[in-house]
Amino acid sequence: MTGRHPPLGRIRTSALSALPSRRTVLRTVAAGAFATAAAPLVSACGTAAGQPPGKVAVHGDNPTWAAPLKAAGAAMRSVAGLELVPEVIPSLESFEQVVKSSLRTSKTPDMLKYWSGYRLQDLARTGGIVDLSDHWASAARKGWADPSLRSAFTYQGRVYGLPMNLAYWVFYYNPEVFRSNGLKKPRTWDDFLHAADRLKRAGITPLHGTTAGRWPAFIWFQEILSRQDPQFYDDLMNGRARYTDAPTQRAMRTIVSFFDKDWFTSMDMDHTAAAAGLVHGKVGMVPCGTWLGSILAGAGGKPGKNVDAFVLPMQNTRVRPAVIFESSALVCTVKGPDREEAYRAAGAWTHPKVMKAFSHTLQDGCPNPAVPPADAIIDGVATTARETKARKLNRFWELGPPELVESTVDDLAGFLIDPSSYRKVLRTMQGRADEAWQVWKEAEGS
Repeated sequence: MTGRHPPLGRIRTSALSALPSRRTVLRTVAAGAFATAAAPLVSACGTAAGQPPGKVAVHGDNPTWAAPLKAAGAAMRSVAGLELVPEVIPSLESFEQVVKSSLRTSKTPDMLKYWSGYRLQDLARTGGIVDLSDHWASAARKGWADPSLRSAFTYQGRVYGLPMNLAYWVFYYNPEVFRSNGLKKPRTWDDFLHAADRLKRAGITPLHGTTAGRWPAFIWFQEILSRQDPQFYDDLMNGRARYTDAPTQRAMRTIVSFFDKDWFTSMDMDHTAAAAGLVHGKVGMVPCGTWLGSILAGAGGKPGKNVDAFVLPMQNTRVRPAVIFESSALVCTVKGPDREEAYRAAGAWTHPKVMKAFSHTLQDGCPNPAVPPADAIIDGVATTARETKARKLNRFWELGPPELVESTVDDLAGFLIDPSSYRKVLRTMQGRADEAWQVWKEAEGS
């Protein structure tokens, strides 16, 4: 059901009480945060047992990756004589805790589906995961790895994870709805604003925004800031800039202006409902990772007919274009029971046959440039990123000390419930950032 967000003066700040506590950890990988399980997984507890020879377990938090991993395992068997066995720690809240507590024991999983960025760095600092730099270098020499992604999987110059998927963050829209309202796919910032205004006048809620599920609260902050000042976004997310600086205030004011125009859906509308709203002409544009494609298909979406996507145009046209990406990391553990086979499996992971089987079953982008896109929408987005030489910026969730990200997501959710509070929210976020970065840097020196 599509709703209208109330004008600023009528926003219910009491809705903040429904938000999870700041220390409640919602560990999600966006590629399946809203999808249902595609196939059963072997259940895994806090300990790990070895697999039979020729099989290697991959532990993760996402049951929807079962079929893609099995498809990749079948392809890997043909190129390396090894098969991947997907296993899951079913509680998203406990996955990371279970992984870290087991790394120093002989009961740790052999391979992990993990996050990139600072969450991977946090894991590498334990000393419990394997340096995969040789595998990365080999893949890069063969043209099987995108060099621009390397930093997202690196800690102190060494690669500790191999990219599994490559989801671009885009704006989905319904071409039929756009055509009936005299609109085309936005290619400039003004086109985007014009589309939102025209849809609003046609009785269609222009933009999806949400705090449902908690983590999506970062989406609009990430998208707007990266289109206004991508270098500042990179600096802020890496602790080199402050939340109280002028560029962040400008980004927040831009989002507030969208609220003032009543362009947003109700903030409790989740992505599944938004996908259905887009397909049925009730919601105009939905920002999300390209993994939303499977959910749109489930709602009756047909690529090129009633579903397409575009990268949000730059508001600042004086700088190099930017696009947000996310990519999970394939990680090997130091003390896994089948660690030698796991290391060999990691070496075969970037093979085009393996990556094609995985990405085409997942129906998302592929980090191997030699693999053709899974569908026309992803092909179009990838082509745009390539032709504009877009700078790839890692997703908000993977940047910065994990505890800081957790807290900041809650702060941004509060802002979306009460947009008029943005100045106070920015000050609060900077206070958290000062403390979190100090702790992070002290840990680096220990």
